[in-house]
Formats: sequence, structure tokens, C-alpha cells
Amino acid sequence: MPDALVEYLDADMECEGLLECFHGLTALDRECFAVVVGSDAALTVDDVAAEVDRERSTVYRSLQRLLTAGFVRKEQINYEQGGYYHVFRPADPDAIADEMQRMLNDWYAQMGQLIGEFREKYDVADAEAAPAEG
Repeated sequence: MPDALVEYLDADMECEGLLECFHGLTALDRECFAVVVGSDAALTVDDVAAEVDRERSTVYRSLQRLLTAGFVRKEQINYEQGGYYHVFRPADPDAIADEMQRMLNDWYAQMGQLIGEFREKYDVADAEAAPAEG
């Protein structure tokens, strides 16, 4: 299923537009997401940076945006002798789709309210501007 999601995101410009619109994701974010989803194992920042041929700090910021948007999960792996590192895995595609649907529904409701306010504002203005009949 994850490979199908990556192919869908890569092939469908409308979906990429949704990712940009709803979450402010960049082309690099989408590329990093594709790398994480396309891997069978959890990946470190260094792993992803090597795949996309970008600096570690740049990829870290991209992965943080993906984490904030809910597209990836971050897990801490502890070394036996102390210390730790983080790995990234894709989030559940159904959870991602459900969240995008919720955001779309919220946006739709807000736009409906704004349209209603627009109608009220300009209906009143038209009524005041109409000449009095006498």
C-alpha cells in the first residue's frame, strides 16, 4: 500500500496541490516523504539526506514539517551503551487521508460562512442604495 501512495502522490498533480495547500509542503518535503514511504525499514535523517542528495540540516527541517503535518512518525532508538538516535517511518495513509478530509470540511464550512456574510453585507448595501419610491 505505501508504494501505491507514493505513486499516487508523484503522478497526481492535484494531490500534490492539496499537500502544498493544506500543509505548506515543498517539493523537497514530497521527495523526502516518498523516500520514507518507499523504504521497508525506518530511516535516519542521514539515510534520507543521502537519498535526496541534500544537506542533513535541510532534510531535518523537511522531515520536521512532515512530522508536524502528520505524514511521518519519529521514533527514538536507544544505544545499549547510552545515547540515542531518531528514525522516521510513514504515518498510516488512512489517518493522513482522514485528516485531509477533516481539514477540507473545515475549510468548506469557513468558506460557506464567508459567502453568507458576503451576501448579507451586499444585500444590505443594495437595499440602502435603492431609490425610495414615492
